[in-house]
Amino acid sequence: MAHTPGASGSGSPHRSDGRPPQTPRGARHTDLDGRPGTSPPVPGRPTAFSGRPAALAALALLFLFCLLAGAVAVDGPVRRADERLGRAVADGGSAAAGGAGAWNRVAEFFADLGNVPVAVPVLVVVCACAALRARRADLPRWWLPPVAALVLMALVPALVVPLKEAVGRPGPPGTDGDGYFPSGHTATSSVAYGAAVLLLLPLARGALVRSGLAAGCALLLAAVGLGLVRRGYHWPLDVLGSWVLSAMLLIGLDAYLRRSRDRDRRHEQREQQPAPDRHGRERHPDPDRADGAPPE
Repeated sequence: MAHTPGASGSGSPHRSDGRPPQTPRGARHTDLDGRPGTSPPVPGRPTAFSGRPAALAALALLFLFCLLAGAVAVDGPVRRADERLGRAVADGGSAAAGGAGAWNRVAEFFADLGNVPVAVPVLVVVCACAALRARRADLPRWWLPPVAALVLMALVPALVVPLKEAVGRPGPPGTDGDGYFPSGHTATSSVAYGAAVLLLLPLARGALVRSGLAAGCALLLAAVGLGLVRRGYHWPLDVLGSWVLSAMLLIGLDAYLRRSRDRDRRHEQREQQPAPDRHGRERHPDPDRADGAPPE
C-alpha cells in the first residue's frame, strides 16, 4: 500500500499529526536552563549534586583550620616559625615601635577596617540596598538573603570567642593576655565584606564588573590581614585561621543564596506560563483574532 504524504492512516509517517499530544507541552513544568526536565531536554546535572563541591571545600577548610589551631596551641616549630615571620613583618616586633612612617599609617588604616563599627555598617547598607532592589522586583521572600547575611555576621563572635578561649594563644610582644587565634578583626572584615559582595554579585551587570568586585574584596581582605600583622596586633597564622573560618561561613552563605535565586527563577517561570485549558493544553491565542480569544 502506497504511503500518501500527509495521510493519517496506518503506515503513514504523518499518522500522528491529527492526534493531540499525550503529554501536552503546556502540562510540562520546565526546570532551570541546562537542567533535566527542560523543554527541549538539555543535558545537565541534577540540583542535588550542585552542592557537593561546596560541601567538599568546606570539609577541606575545616580540616585545615583544625591543623592550624593544633599547630598554634602548642609551642612547636610551626608556632615558632610563625612568630619569627610576625616579628619580621611588624617592623620591630611591637605595635608601639612603628608609630611613624607612611607604611605604618597605611597599615593602621587597613587594620581599622576590621573594626566592628566600620565593617558591620557596610554590610547593613548593602543588605538594605539588596532588599530594596528585590522588593521592587516583586521577588518572593525578598527579605531572606539580606537576613541570612546579617545572621551570618552575628554568628562570627559566637564562633570566634569560644575558639579564642579554647586555643589560648598568646599575642605578639606589646599585647596583653592570650586568646589571639583566630583573629576577630580578620573574621569580622572577611564575613562583612565577603557577604556584601555575595549580595552585590547578582546585581552587577557583566562578568568584568563581577570579577572586579570579587578581586577588590580579596585585595581588601589581604590588606586588612597584612595591616594587623604589620602593626603587631596578630601573628600571621591568627589571620590565616580567620580567613579559613570565614571562607567556610561564606561558602554556606553562597550556597543558600544560589538556592534562593533558583527558587525565584522557578517562581518567575511558573508566573509566565499561560494557564492550561481543561484538556491540560496551553491556550495559544489565534493571531487572526483581534481579541486574542481562543478559536472556537
